[in-house]
Amino acid sequence: MQIGCYQLTAPVALAPMAGITDKPFRQLCREFGAGWAVSEMITSDPSLQYTRKTLQRANYKGESGIKVVQIAGSEPQQLAEAARYNVARGADVIDINMGCPAKKVCNVLSGSALLQNESLVEAILQAVVNAVDVPVTLKTRLGWDEEHRNILTIAHLAQEAGIAALAVHGRTRTQMYRGEASYDLIAQVRQQINLPLWVNGDITSPQKALKVWQQTEADGVMVGRAAQGQPWLFRDLVHYHQHGCLPPSLTVAEHAQVIVGHIVAMHQFYGDITGVRIARKHIGWYVAALPQGEHFRKQVNSVNDAKIQLQLINDFLDRQVAQLSVWPCSYRQQ
Repeated sequence: MQIGCYQLTAPVALAPMAGITDKPFRQLCREFGAGWAVSEMITSDPSLQYTRKTLQRANYKGESGIKVVQIAGSEPQQLAEAARYNVARGADVIDINMGCPAKKVCNVLSGSALLQNESLVEAILQAVVNAVDVPVTLKTRLGWDEEHRNILTIAHLAQEAGIAALAVHGRTRTQMYRGEASYDLIAQVRQQINLPLWVNGDITSPQKALKVWQQTEADGVMVGRAAQGQPWLFRDLVHYHQHGCLPPSLTVAEHAQVIVGHIVAMHQFYGDITGVRIARKHIGWYVAALPQGEHFRKQVNSVNDAKIQLQLINDFLDRQVAQLSVWPCSYRQQ
């Protein structure tokens, strides 16, 4: 899959998710085969440019792979300036957020709220593409609601503006993440435009990914929530796409090693205090399917010390290595 000047190692991507796709998680997913990993969305509001949260989200110094930085906002020139700012800081690609359904984003007419104003969409796309010399991509949804599923119009605007690739989540904004993703319109987008196309939404397994690939004829699949607690999913997605079967599973000990490494990386990236807090949700996802996982999650969430958090997860995972023959995985039971 080719996007702009970049040839991807695999047509599988980690979708941008606020509070989740930080540098440690992007790096981990790349290690397991993700050919594209998008940052958490960064506001284009210059007054928030130097807050601790924004600076952490914009920290991709020394990051391996293609650095794809997502920006959010509603004012074309402000977004253009944000694109220039992030390219100056090392971004290889700028991604525009027109897909986030969160109220706090839509209430300021950003994210998927922009889909209600096609002329503004066009102005934003043109302003950002003209502002930088790197590829600009777009992440969006089918439309605002069922009566206004205008993704075909948005896709044509993107192609005409010079957008380098398009990612479409198979839901409207009003659906949020409820119900099932729909891929019919994404298949129509594929027939009508020549842009590299990511299909996104409910890609929960390698088996599902292959079916969606075949249905839409998209160039690649983009995975969001399904990667939470199982970054090794990318390894399985790539292998299944290439060979039509799953690779041998990692051992329980290998799973444990990945988890511990991720927690250590979060502590190092955020510092001990914030790192402990950020790690909690990831630990919860990792242990959800394990014996006594819920009990352990509550126990470890009561801890505020990084060393104690790490020791608890080490001890818990050592017990799993001793007791389990295989790591629980829903799509390996199909």
